[in-house]
Amino acid sequence: MKSLQARYLDRLAELYPTIAAASTEIINLESILNLPKGTEHFLTDIHGEYEAFSHVLKNGSGSVKRKIDDVFGNTLSRQDKQSLATLIYYPAEKMSRILQTEKNPDDWYKITLYRLIAVCRRAASKYTRSKIRKALPKEFAYVLEELLTERGDLQDKESYYDAIVQTIVRVGRAKAFIIALSELIQRLTVDHLHIVGDIYDRGPGPHIIMDKMMTYHSIDVQWGNHDVLWMGAAAGQMGCIANAIRICARYGNLDILEDGYGINLLPLATFAINTYGDDPCTCFQLKGSDSYSASEREMNQKMHKAISIIQFKAEGQIIKRHPEFGLEKRNLLHHIDFERGVLEMDGKEYKMLDMNFPTVDPKDPYAFTPEEADIMERLERAFMNCEKLQQHMKFLLAKGSLYKVYNNNLLYHGCVPLNKDGTFKEVEIYGKQYKGKALYDILDNYVRKGFVAVDKAEREKGRDMMWYIWLNENSPLFGKDKMATFERYFLAEKETHKEVKNPYYDMLENEEVLDRILREFGLEPEGAHIINGHVPVKSKDGESPLKCGGKLLVIDGGFSRAYQKETGIAGYTLIYNSYGLILAAHDPFESTEAAIEKESDIHSESRMVKWVPERKCVGDTDIGRELKEKIKDLEKLLNAYYSGAIAEKFTR
Repeated sequence: MKSLQARYLDRLAELYPTIAAASTEIINLESILNLPKGTEHFLTDIHGEYEAFSHVLKNGSGSVKRKIDDVFGNTLSRQDKQSLATLIYYPAEKMSRILQTEKNPDDWYKITLYRLIAVCRRAASKYTRSKIRKALPKEFAYVLEELLTERGDLQDKESYYDAIVQTIVRVGRAKAFIIALSELIQRLTVDHLHIVGDIYDRGPGPHIIMDKMMTYHSIDVQWGNHDVLWMGAAAGQMGCIANAIRICARYGNLDILEDGYGINLLPLATFAINTYGDDPCTCFQLKGSDSYSASEREMNQKMHKAISIIQFKAEGQIIKRHPEFGLEKRNLLHHIDFERGVLEMDGKEYKMLDMNFPTVDPKDPYAFTPEEADIMERLERAFMNCEKLQQHMKFLLAKGSLYKVYNNNLLYHGCVPLNKDGTFKEVEIYGKQYKGKALYDILDNYVRKGFVAVDKAEREKGRDMMWYIWLNENSPLFGKDKMATFERYFLAEKETHKEVKNPYYDMLENEEVLDRILREFGLEPEGAHIINGHVPVKSKDGESPLKCGGKLLVIDGGFSRAYQKETGIAGYTLIYNSYGLILAAHDPFESTEAAIEKESDIHSESRMVKWVPERKCVGDTDIGRELKEKIKDLEKLLNAYYSGAIAEKFTR
């Protein structure tokens, strides 16, 4: 019987059946190892802000402008460079405006094509021809390859390229070609995109962001707590469903559910009107947009209250079902004195701001009324049977995880739960103890079980675990002692609203603790980084996104409009290219129209976090290590051919 190594070489020989084929592949792989490292782009806490997200993808957090600067230096004015950048971001829209006033469109086409070709060549310089071919639009693939490839066999290169450009303009294909070139530049400028959590909630377009992500050429996602909430909702977990709807109602985004995902909210709306018709629902004011009419706002507030009460009941049922979650203190409905209008909590009494609870039975406060039960059963079916939502969740499962180790960086959304002394906190998950990386791994496992487990009991445990991840103090994605939703609605006292963070957040400048975390996830601390989201960086108060000398980077700076008053900016993003790590700060995004018309850009400031003395190559990356292993295997195959252990296979 052949050894495992011999069987593996036999399989490899099927792919490379001759000495020539194996040798050629080794040469190809060695050449790739010496190319510059591809650019990685990191975004986090997008929270439904699809226009700003789309713009940042187009500009690569300043990467496109850097390419333009590299090519043109001082030979173009700042205004011309900005116009060229805007054209690359929005080619069709910007062109239509320019051509309305351009007196010599053919000349403009030629100049613009030459400039775009120069930028595109620069962007393509770090890739193999094979990779570039795969990125080329089919319609113009041959011509683009000719324009982007240096032709050493031509005596007069300029006249050759000029003839191609002249022909493109003469046959009326300049517009389409400019669009294709611009999109190719965007595609080549960023090699890989990392989304470090929280695509969903607060903003109006998470479904649009998901559609965009599903078409992106190379991407991974580290789930945030809001993403796991929606994953739980899509899996049919009622506590997650109620939370997802409540947050949409709170931020005036119910159309995400109705228009974006086609989920029918009419039964909930009817129930809300019938139940809270005379109730002003003043504790359930909307956040965010002021674009609603008085009647729309009133309707939203009633639905907001109706789903909130349903949520507290649904969560009470989960807590009773899972006492091991340790959340009994979060069940508050049975602590209300309905006659006196007060809540007893932590040995104190607090005056309730709202005591209209027509659906709550003081003797059994967590029981659904028949109408509420019917609504939740309908919503459960709607979420689980929504084809678009299920496609989005399958994408998150396929491309996502709770953490990722990639190119010497550790990526996660929230925290690693710690004790006060900086050691890893032990957490009980379904009767077993976990901490550090093991905690992340078991929670990731249960999220997947909630969708795919064959055993019904395990699938239910996975679904409930998604709700746990959303709000439990021991969840790496939440990391606070409580989610004070009930208190914020019903109690005026600010002390009851306070959510105490896990000690992790007090130790971001503690190198010993950060080194311990890096080692726990298999990284040597020297030269490694933690890339973190979840907690907005208050730049206006002087807070820095760089912690512990840049060993940890918190890149949530307020992408969500709801946070921008608190943070003072519109988010941080991170670029990791062959020269090092570059942190980009962003101004608030006005609109796509303003970006095109005014040539405004939200990329406002870049700072080098880490500069490398020698430009990093593919060989220095995780992909490079995989390629080196493949080269070793191919060299073993060559030795087997040369030794006669494996015969070459020639075909006619």
